[in-house]
Formats: sequence, C-alpha cells, structure tokens
Amino acid sequence: MFQPKLGLYALTLESTAWVGLLLGSTSDAALLAYLAAHAAASFLLGLAMIAFLPAGLRRRRVPVLLLLSATGFAVPILGFVAVILGVVMLHSLPPAKPEGQFEAVSLPKMDPHQRAGKGFRQAGMRSFISNERAPVAARQRALIALQKIPGHVASPLLRDVLTDSSEDIRLLAYGMLDSKEKVINDDIHRASQSYQAAVEGSDARWKGARRLADLYWELVYQELAQGDLRTHALRESLRYTRIALAESAESADDAALHLRLGRLLQALRQPEEARLAYDRALALGMPQTRIVPYLAEVAFETGRYEEVRALMSDLGNWQSLPRLKPVIAYWSRA
Repeated sequence: MFQPKLGLYALTLESTAWVGLLLGSTSDAALLAYLAAHAAASFLLGLAMIAFLPAGLRRRRVPVLLLLSATGFAVPILGFVAVILGVVMLHSLPPAKPEGQFEAVSLPKMDPHQRAGKGFRQAGMRSFISNERAPVAARQRALIALQKIPGHVASPLLRDVLTDSSEDIRLLAYGMLDSKEKVINDDIHRASQSYQAAVEGSDARWKGARRLADLYWELVYQELAQGDLRTHALRESLRYTRIALAESAESADDAALHLRLGRLLQALRQPEEARLAYDRALALGMPQTRIVPYLAEVAFETGRYEEVRALMSDLGNWQSLPRLKPVIAYWSRA
C-alpha cells in the first residue's frame, strides 16, 4: 500500500535541499549538500511509489526503484511530478492480457467426402498444380496422381497447366493428355476395323456402331478433342449412334442411347431435334432428374424462359445434384 511517511520524508528532504541551496552560499560544499539531500529525497520517493504500483511491477522491485529514483534525481522538481503522475496513470491503463505459450483448439470434423483412396478434391488439386510458387517436383507428383482419377476430371486439370511457366510441367501434362487420346484413338481404330468386317444387319454390326459412338463421345466427354476435332468427334459419334438405333430393335428402345443422341444434337446446335431425343428417353423410362436439366438447357437456348422456370421448379421438388441447387434457386426467384 502507499506509504505516506516515506512520501512526506521525500518532500521534506527535497524542500530542505532547495532552501539550503537558495539561501546558502555558492560553495562546492553547499552544492554537494544539495545533491546528497536531493538524492535521498529521490530514493525515498521511489520507495513510496513502489507500494502504489500495479502488482506486476512490484515484483521487479530493484529495477523499478532505480528507475523511479533516477527519474526524480535527474530532473529536479519536474522529475518528482513526473514520477507521481506516471504511477497514477499506470492505474488508468487497461490490464495486460496474459500471454499463453499454448492454445487449445478443437479437433476438425471429418469430411465424409474426402477419404483416403475414395475421394478427390478437384478444387484443391487445381489450385495446387496451378500454383507456380509450389515446388516443381511436388506438382509433378500431383500430376502423376491424376492418372488414377476419371479422364473427364483429369483432362481439364491437365489442360490448365499447358501454359505453365515450367517446361517440365508443360511436357508432363501434354504427354499425359496425348497418352489418353492415343489410347482412345487406338480403340477407335480397332473398333472401326471390327465394324467394317461385320456383316450388314448382324449383331456385331450394331454393337460395333454402338462401340464407336461411345469412343468418339469419350473424346468429347474427357475434353481431349478441341476445336474442329471436337466437332468431328461429335459428328462421328452422332452418325454411329443413329446407325445403332436404326439397325437394332434393342437399341431403338435404349433410353440411355436416346439421351446420348440428345446430348450430341444439343452440342451440335440442333436444339429441337435434341428435345425430341430427350422426350423419347423419358418415354422409355429414363428418370426425369436425368433429363429435365437438359430439357431446361434446350428451352433456354430457344428462348422459352417460362418453360425453363417451370422445369426448374419441378426439379427443385426432387433430390437433385448439389451443383444444380444454385441454378434452381436462381430460377425460383426469377
């Protein structure tokens, strides 16, 4: 606690020192007497103020005492005032927050969609392999890991880094894309030979057409064909799809094949014909949740916006894919 006696002694000594200096002689002995009394007063003031300091500073008794005494001694009169005001102001400051060396954190919740060996986070992989500040060796390992995921997911990621600043990354991505395309082209070559060798009207003939339609579509679906090559792959897939539908009663009633026909026609900017193919797939039992999004696209492309709104409203009543929910929400507000 504050010690009034020490403070009173300090003020008395300080006053006596000044009186002796002002009224006494100007000899060296008078100056030394003043300095001795002033030093004692400063020391007593420091002792008095220590009891008034916050608890944290009182634990460092000797350094704080020396600081307060030195301040009072170095600046006569004003030093005393500064010491007293400084101690008073310390109590108006907010208390310092304790600094802990460790902080407890809760365990993160497990993401059921990201399990070892079963999940793939496309967004995270895309940002990593496109990050030119990441080590090239680590990015190369990430690219090689894309061999184990479906081609329609891997190909866009590989195509994104074809303009990367690292030549090693560019060459690896190009080689992987070329390898995927070469595998499908080899399959197309073998399927084409089997198709040509098959007898007209036989099962091998329509199965060969179905196989070729699937392979050409795979070039488009995996985004391996771009520009004119993509258009060629779409047209070839459409040609063989129509052959398969025409040469087999089994294929004519295949809802998945009619869905493929609609997607090919839509990709080739033939929306009305695509609509008919989608309607046929619905009639053959294809679930509406698989067809309605494509019907909505066709309606949008042809300017039938009220139909788009109605289709999106119907789709919102079903358990649709999560990625469609923002689109459904937009058209529900429109």
